Parts: sequence; structure tokens; C-alpha cells
Amino acid sequence: MTPSLTPGRERWLLLTLAGVQFTNIVDFMIMMPLGPQLTQVFGLTAAQFGLLVSSYNLAAGLSGFLAAFYIDRFDRRRLLLALYALFGLATLACGLAPTFASLMAARVAAGVFGGVLGTLVQTIVGDVVPFERRGRAMAVVMTAFSVATVAGVPAGLFLAAHWNWHVPFVALFGVCVGLLWGAWMVLPAMNEHLHTHAGSAWGRVKDVVTQPDHWRAFGFSVLLMVAGFVVIPYITLYTTSFHKVGEGGLSLEQVPTIYLAGGLATLFTARFIGRWVDHAGKVPVFRRMALVTTVPLMLMTQVAPLGIWFILPVSTLFFVCMSGRMIPGMAILTSTCEPRLRGTFMALNGSVQALAMGMAAWAGGLLITQDAQGRVLNYGYNAALAVCASLLAIWMVGQLRLVDAQHKTAGGPVRMVD
Repeated sequence: MTPSLTPGRERWLLLTLAGVQFTNIVDFMIMMPLGPQLTQVFGLTAAQFGLLVSSYNLAAGLSGFLAAFYIDRFDRRRLLLALYALFGLATLACGLAPTFASLMAARVAAGVFGGVLGTLVQTIVGDVVPFERRGRAMAVVMTAFSVATVAGVPAGLFLAAHWNWHVPFVALFGVCVGLLWGAWMVLPAMNEHLHTHAGSAWGRVKDVVTQPDHWRAFGFSVLLMVAGFVVIPYITLYTTSFHKVGEGGLSLEQVPTIYLAGGLATLFTARFIGRWVDHAGKVPVFRRMALVTTVPLMLMTQVAPLGIWFILPVSTLFFVCMSGRMIPGMAILTSTCEPRLRGTFMALNGSVQALAMGMAAWAGGLLITQDAQGRVLNYGYNAALAVCASLLAIWMVGQLRLVDAQHKTAGGPVRMVD
């Protein structure tokens, strides 16, 4: 059964899940700052690089959909360990890939397993941590993003700069091996959901997809992803393209600096935002963070010609705001379905998010262009699309229902206007 954990045991569980998320995030994020090297090695266009980035997400979207038919039929611990082992092998395959085609295939494999891992981690948090502490718990898990940007991505870029682009993936595989052993030692059996399900997997999927409230939650997920990933994959390409022609921007050696600064900032702000979410309410905090995020979104796509001392504060604010809106956003999503359907719902939601990320990254590559000198142009169009998605998400969040709050109210699930 899913255990009732002591505070200390719960903390270790959350830290372990954060470690799994760390490797998953680094595996995905490292592709974006490696863009200049990969485009040079394989002779890629911006659109082809966008397809390479989005292949991970598109594969994750498909596997997330398929996971909806089995994720609630297994003990959470056993499923996470199996998927994480396969994810580690796929990461190793990325590091050993000799050609663009083999790298694409390895990225697809990593997406197949990594996409479900992210869903499973969120599901476990929703299962184990009570609603009233879920904002703080989600903040702990999401510090994986901060650590990934502070340590994982800069370390990967250091390895790539001093050896080649293969080395970061091989090193990440080594980290996965260590964390797999740690997860096997720490994670308890989590199978209470197996005793509350009735009917087939198709029946559970039907229960999820026939509820209009769930479709509103899926729409909210799409907007969250579009608001970020139409811009994020091209930050490095954009900023370094101006440096190549002596018009500001960042050198390849300076790129890790923006990830280091952004990650350090979010490492401190994530815990504060998590407590703020639990104190002030998930919806009000999300709305404020999503609105504030529109400012660095627009600035990030215009600031490259001004040089590193203008780019650095804008990129740091960008990382803080993007991470800050995701903490209440994910806490909201884990609370929009019944516990008995949470695994199935989160698998489908993970599929929706991954597909939205992939399509946003692909669309972002189509929006930008490069001139004869290699400068990235029209990046502001990406920001305009991201701002529209963020504003729509502010409206959409008020249309969702907070199912997990029913134990706090006499009248059942409540409309999310807290």
C-alpha cells in the first residue's frame, strides 16, 4: 500500500524523485545549448535542429498516451525503477550516436522513457503528499530544474567544450546508474491505487476523457508548454549568432553563465514560491507569476545585441519566472482529478504536455530565420506567441476544478477561483 510517511521519510522520497527529475531535465535541456555545436557538426538548419529537439517531446507524447493504459496497473516503485533503467540506456545511446540519424533515434528512445518518468514522478507526489502541503512538495521536486541549470547543464557544456558533444550524455548515464541504485534503496512500495480501481484500462481512460473538466486541464497544460517552449530551445542559437558577427550576444564560453545564474536564482526562489502557493492559493499565485513572466519573455528575444551584461539579468529573471509559474501550475494539475484516476490522468496529461512542447519547439524553428551572416531574426514572433499563450492560461486556470479540495469542503469539488 502507499505508505503514510514520516516527515523525514517524505523528504527523502521527494529528494529521490528530484534526483530522477534532475537527470531527465538535464537530458532534455542539454540539447538546446549544444545547438551551435550540433548544427555545425551535422550541418543543420534551425528548423532541423528544432525537429531534433522536438523529437524527444513528440516521442514522449506518444509514450505518455500509451502509458495511460498501464500506469495504474503497476506498483509505482517498480514501474519507476524499470522506466528509469531504460531511460539511462537511451541516454547512453545518445552519447554513442555517430550520425544525425542515430542521434535522432536515440533521442526518440529517451523521450519514450523520459516522458513517462516525468508523469510518474508527478503522480507519486500527488499520491503521497497531502493537498495542503503539495505546493511545497512540488517545489522540492522542481528544484531539480534549478540544480539542472546550475550544475547539470553548465557541467555538460564544460565537458562538450573540452572534449566533444558525446561526453555529456555518457557522463549523465553514469549519474543515472548511481541514482537508480539510490531509488531502489529509498522508494517504498506504492500500490494502494491497485486496490481502488475497478474495470479495465480502457474504462479508466474513458473515465478521464469523458469528463469536460479534464479536457480543460489538458488545454491549460498546452498553454503552459507553448508559453515556454516556443522560446526556450532557441535562446542559445539566438544569443550566440550575434556574437559570431561581433554585434554583442554570447560566446560559447559565456553560455553556461546564463544557466548558472538562472539556476542559482531559481534554487532560492522555488522554495519561497512553494510556500507562497500553499499560503496564498495556487490560482492567485499562478496568475501573478504568469503575468509577470510576459516581461522577460519579450525582453529575452530582443536583448542579444546588447551583450552579456544586459542578457544576464534578463535571462535570470526569465528562468525565475518560468520556473515560478510551473510550481503552482503543476500543483493545480495534480489536483484536478480523482485520486483513483490520477495515474491515468497524469499519463494523458504528460502526453499532451510533451506533444505541446514538441510542436511549440518545431513551430518556433519555423518562425525564426537566419540571415546570410547567421544571425537569428524574427525571434520576437516567438515571444508574441508565448505571451498570448500565457495570457490565455491566466484565463483558463479559472475554469478548472480543485477535486482534491473536496475533503476540505462540504459540497464536493470546487471551482478553482480561490
